[in-house]
This record gives sequence, structure tokens and C-alpha cells, in this order.
Amino acid sequence: MEDILFVASWSGGKDSAMAYYRAMKAGGIPKRLWTMFEEDEERSKSHALPFEVVAAQAERIGVPLMIRGASWQGYEEQFLDAMKECVESGISHGVFGDIDLEDHLEWVQETCAKVNMKAVHPLWMEPRRKILEEFIEGGFEAYIVVVNTTMMPAHFIGRKFTIELMDELGALGIDSCGESGEFHTVVVDGPIFSERVPVVFSGQHKRDDYVFLDVSLGK
Repeated sequence: MEDILFVASWSGGKDSAMAYYRAMKAGGIPKRLWTMFEEDEERSKSHALPFEVVAAQAERIGVPLMIRGASWQGYEEQFLDAMKECVESGISHGVFGDIDLEDHLEWVQETCAKVNMKAVHPLWMEPRRKILEEFIEGGFEAYIVVVNTTMMPAHFIGRKFTIELMDELGALGIDSCGESGEFHTVVVDGPIFSERVPVVFSGQHKRDDYVFLDVSLGK
């Protein structure tokens, strides 16, 4: 990716952080972070992070943040709109954090191709555990902020992402990468940040089968 301009799909979690990190190490030049939010644009999709937290991440990464708000029904339309805006600005490549879910990879590649955006997947088909160990050894700091209680116990909410946690999840037969939606994380520090993102965890709430950590920006 030497000298290639890219937009990074940014969920605020570990996989998007690792994909961004890999793209940077390969010589790519980040021009934008892109995050999909709920329709009201107050919280991010899936990870349910408030705008202020995602904006603080982008600020400490030093790359402009671009967001779109959409329902799941309107997701593709907003995805295309965002990628088209990037292409028109001279950004030719999009970096995504997919690891091994073929359906999602195909959707991203086919959708990007509609607006002549080249999709890049720096983590694709690598052993999940290897990626996570590199994440932790690289100095990243992340916490579990969403748990799908149909797939794993709710008490893992708020846990710091460590090798010990991965072993614990593995012993329970739970994928420690959360690739199938078992859980989501927020990244607050690491080699891509100029300083730590001062997040505050103030409680938790439940919606349907999911438990969410209440995350806000501290001082």
C-alpha cells in the first residue's frame, strides 16, 4: 500500500484499529476515518459508541472523521454515498477490518466496486488469535462494550481485552475475536493514537439480547 491514499472503515473497535495500523505500516496514507451511525447520528452502529467518543478517537489519530447515519435498510445507500465522496476527493482505497467472513467480504468488495473504490482487507484469513496477540503486544488498550447474551455471558461487559481474557473466552468455547458478533470493543489507546482517549464507563443497559456499556468522554 506504499503511498496509497485510503479511507478506513472505523467502528471504534479492535479489528478496525488493527486494519488501520496494518495499512499504515504498509505505507498507506490515511485521509479519512469513516463510521456508520444510527439514523439520528448519535451512536455508532453495532458498537453503540456516542459521537463524542468516536470523534475523540479520530482527533487523537489525527485523521478527519466522516460519518453517515442510516437504518439497516438504508445502509448500502449511505455506504455508497460515503465511498463515492471519497473517490471524488481522490481517495482510491478503502481499508476494512474483515478477518474471515466470506459473505461480508464479498458485500464490501462488490459495493465498493460500484463507485470504483478498491477494498483492502489487511487482516484477511489470518489466524484470529495471531491478530489479537499482535494487537495486545502492539500496546493497544481495548474494552468490551457490547455483549450478545445469546452467545456469551453478560458478565464479560466492561472487561479489558487481554491474553487472559482470550484464554477465558476460549475455555468457554467462545470465539475470542468476536468475529460472529459475540461482542464488540472500544479502543482507547495504542500506537495509532497521539494520546489515550479519556473514556468513562458509567454503567450498563440492556436492549433485546444485548448488554451495552455506557461509554462517555472524560476530561
